[in-house]
Amino acid sequence: MGNIKEALKGMSAEERKRLLEDIKQEERQAAKERRDAYEGLRANFMMDVKNKLVPVVEEVKGFREWIEAETDAFREVMRDYGQLRKDEQLSFTLVDGDLKVEVRSNNVKTFDERADMAAERLVEYLKAWVSRSEKGQDDPMYQLAMTLLERNKQGDLDYKSISKLYEMEDRFDDEYKSIMELFRESNVVIKTAINYYFYMKNKNGVWIRVEPSFCRL
Repeated sequence: MGNIKEALKGMSAEERKRLLEDIKQEERQAAKERRDAYEGLRANFMMDVKNKLVPVVEEVKGFREWIEAETDAFREVMRDYGQLRKDEQLSFTLVDGDLKVEVRSNNVKTFDERADMAAERLVEYLKAWVSRSEKGQDDPMYQLAMTLLERNKQGDLDYKSISKLYEMEDRFDDEYKSIMELFRESNVVIKTAINYYFYMKNKNGVWIRVEPSFCRL
């Protein structure tokens, strides 16, 4: 340390300036190298994730398509064999050894084309509303409403989410209520959803749900 101080004392102001610049340059270079190393590690990690994720997604998607086609075909076998209570029956349960498969159908509420009109009107209404709001798009009411208008992967509006929009009617004006009424009028279509459930017996003979879902593993 003493030698450094002595060396600095012997330097001119210009030499000290150059030394300081050299030190700063070295620090910048070291910081760049650390950043490059981090970004390289991040890129490698994300590539590894992608390379493993995409095949899993495709595998699960393929399984879904396969189970739909196979259960439809086996339902016809059951119908021919007299295992269905009525021809239009969609739900059934199969058990073989330690595996059980349940196919369950249920009617779900959905919307017709008027809901698309209502959604467009609501988006325009909300944009006009936030333009007059002090918080703008940061207004929690705006963010909530826009979130409830999000569609699922099939491009459909969610019945439960739209129902929550109804609960906000007293916070807005007659135009909002008119849009909600259009949503209600469009809620006249019932479609059938079919879900698949799988169970395997554990060593104690108890049926345990097996779910091909990352979040359930």
